[in-house]
Amino acid sequence: MRSLRNRLALMFFAITFVAIAVLYLYVAPGLQTRLINEKLNALSAAAARYSASISATVGNSDLPPVVRLRVDTAALASGNRVALLSVAQTRAGPQLSPQQDSSNKAAAEPLSYPVAVTAAKTAQPATGLEMTAAGQIAEAAYPVPYQGHVGAVIVFSDPVADIAHSVAIVRHDILVAGGLALLVALIGGYLVARALSQRVKRLEHAAEQVAGGDFDHPIAVDSPDELGQLAVAFNEMQHRLAQLESARKQFIATASHELRTPIFSLGGFVELLEDDDLDPETRRRFLDQVRGQVERLRKLSVDLLDLSKLESGSLELRPEQVDIGELTRSVSAEFEPGLAQHDAHLELRLTARSADMLCDPVRVAQIMRILLDNALTHTPTGTRIVVTAGREDGRVRLAVRDDGDGIDRAALSRIFEPFYTSDDAQGSGLGLAIASELAERMAGHLYVESGPGRTTFTLELPA
Repeated sequence: MRSLRNRLALMFFAITFVAIAVLYLYVAPGLQTRLINEKLNALSAAAARYSASISATVGNSDLPPVVRLRVDTAALASGNRVALLSVAQTRAGPQLSPQQDSSNKAAAEPLSYPVAVTAAKTAQPATGLEMTAAGQIAEAAYPVPYQGHVGAVIVFSDPVADIAHSVAIVRHDILVAGGLALLVALIGGYLVARALSQRVKRLEHAAEQVAGGDFDHPIAVDSPDELGQLAVAFNEMQHRLAQLESARKQFIATASHELRTPIFSLGGFVELLEDDDLDPETRRRFLDQVRGQVERLRKLSVDLLDLSKLESGSLELRPEQVDIGELTRSVSAEFEPGLAQHDAHLELRLTARSADMLCDPVRVAQIMRILLDNALTHTPTGTRIVVTAGREDGRVRLAVRDDGDGIDRAALSRIFEPFYTSDDAQGSGLGLAIASELAERMAGHLYVESGPGRTTFTLELPA
C-alpha cells in the first residue's frame, strides 16, 4: 500500500464498487417502489373510469348475468381483474362478500380484499397491496354509496409479480455488469496508475540527478496536464540551478583570481622592500604600488560584502528626504582628482525640478560612484563625461554619459552580471552588478544604452 500505483488502482476499484453498491441497494429498490406506485395509480384511475356502469347496478333489481356482463366489460376495458363486493353494515363493522368477479373463480387466486375493507370504512377510494401465495397483488377499491352508507365496493386488481421479476433481472444485470466494471476498473486503474507512477518516477529520478549535481538532463514534457506542468516547472528550476551553480563556480574562480593577484603582488613588493639597498625613490614607488594593491583589496572586500548582503537580503535601506541635485554635486566633486589624472572633463546638468526625493542617500551615492568610476576606468584619456539629474513623469533620473568607444553589443546583455568585465581593464566586475541590485531594492531600475562614441547609464527611481 506504500506504492502510489497500487493505491490509485484500489481507489478506482473502490469508487466503482461504491457506485455499483448504490445502484444495487438504492436505485433497484427505488425502481421497484416507483413501478408499484405507478401500478396503483393506474388501477385507481381505471377504477374511477370504469366503475360507473357497475355502480348503477347497486340497489337495483338487475339480474346477475347483467351485473356479470358489466363487470366483465370493465375488466376487459381496463385489462385488470374486477370484483364487485357487497357491503353489509354490522356492529362489528362492514362485512364484505363477493358478488361478482371477472376472473375464473376456480383458477383465480382467492383474495381477502383488505383495501376494500378500508374503502368501506372510510367511504373513500383506497389503494394497497395484498400478499398471496402467488405473490403480491396491487388493488384499487372504489366505494359505491347507497342509502347513506357504502353499499358495495368495486375492486380493480392486478398482480405485481412481473414488476418484481423485472427488478430482479435489473439487479442481476447490475451484479453481472458491476463485476465486469470492477474488473475493468481494477485493470484500467492499475494501468493508468502505473503510467502516472512512471511519470512521477521520472521526476524522482531527475530530482536525484539534480541533487547529485547533474543539471544536463531535463525531463521530457509529454502532456499539458498537471504532471506536464510540474515537469515544465522542474525543468525551469533545473535550468536556474544550473545557472546558479555556474555562477557559484565562476564566483569562486573569479574571486580567487581577484584576491590572488593583489596578494601575490603585495608579497613580491614586501620582499623587494626588505632590500636595504633600495634608494628612496624606488622605495617610494614600491610603497605606492603596495598602497594601490591594498586599496584594490579593500574595494574588492567591500564589494564582496555588499554583494553578499544583497543576495542574502540583509542589506537595510534608510530612506530620507534628499536634495538630489546637491547629492549629485557632492559625489561628482569626489572625482576631481581622478578626472584630473585622467585628463577628463565632467559636466553637470541639473534641472530646476530635481529638488527633493525620498531615497537612501548612501546607496544612491554608491551607485553614482560606481557609474562615474566605470566611466573613468573604461574610457580613453581625455573623455568627456556628462552627469544629468532631473524629475520627469513622476520619476527621478540620474544619468552618467561618456563619449568613449562604447560597449560591444554582445557584452550589453551581460554587463550587470557579477564578475563580468568587457575589457582587460582592472576591476572585479562587481560594481555594475551591485549598482543594478541596489536600484531594484529601491524600486528603481538601472539600464544602459551604448553605441559608437557614446555610452549612457541611467538610474531611474520613484520620485
